[in-house]
Amino acid sequence: MAEQNKEGYVDVPGGKIWYEIVGSGGGPPLITLHGGPGSSHFSLEPLRVLGDDRPVVFYDQLGCGNSDRPDDLSLWKMDRFVQELHILREALGFYRCHILGHSWGTMLGMDYYLTHPNGIASLIQSSPCISIERWVADCNRYRKQLPPEVQEVMDKHEAAGTTESEEYRDAEKEFNKRHVLRLDTVPEAVLKGRQQRGKVVYQTMWGPSEFFMTGTLAGYDRSGDLHRIGVPALYSCGRFDEAAPDTVEWYSSLTPNSEFVVYENSAHMPHWEDQQEYISVVHDFLRKVDEA
Repeated sequence: MAEQNKEGYVDVPGGKIWYEIVGSGGGPPLITLHGGPGSSHFSLEPLRVLGDDRPVVFYDQLGCGNSDRPDDLSLWKMDRFVQELHILREALGFYRCHILGHSWGTMLGMDYYLTHPNGIASLIQSSPCISIERWVADCNRYRKQLPPEVQEVMDKHEAAGTTESEEYRDAEKEFNKRHVLRLDTVPEAVLKGRQQRGKVVYQTMWGPSEFFMTGTLAGYDRSGDLHRIGVPALYSCGRFDEAAPDTVEWYSSLTPNSEFVVYENSAHMPHWEDQQEYISVVHDFLRKVDEA
């Protein structure tokens, strides 16, 4: 495929957001929603190959990556991110499209579908967080499996409010290399994404770390709305994912027309850790929906 790229910016409440459209395939577009809140499109780079079949849209949500980074903390709310996505979709003229969210992107995708379902062909929920309560419970279960000395460091700094300390960040790495990314060598795009993160967005909406939730998303739970999804849905996660397999399978069981896949060699980033299988599963799912 001769890859065709189009880049641009769209005005949204709070500033401009950057987007890129990759691929020359003729199928309905796929809009990707990166994790975080406050990560960037760099983490989803492996999905570019899906452009063989369809346009694939990457964009950096406001506050991170190539997009503007305003100082107004009132912007970091779910409904504004939903509005931002809708403005982008309308600006691109993509009425019928698929949506793929990863991690926080599944929360955004869920809320977007519930408010703007028309034209959405399918919903792909990769390593989803649909219930904060379940997420925190799963992470706490994993946390108790860490070495006792690591747990002690975490407990000490969370109680003291010193989670920015180097000691706490080192302890956090022990969790991350088990349940976020298990690769020995971190891919270049992931490293670049870490440099482009919007830390203020993450800290405002989530908190100090994946397993220490203090932000405005606390209490988020759409598990009671999963029965309202009226399009094909694909749920997936890694075997060692912080989005725990039993929880993700439960989400799938609550969704009428859904599939559930576990990537056996992965934690939270199977599109990097089990890249070939992940792309194959998503590719086949999208084609099946298109041909139905």
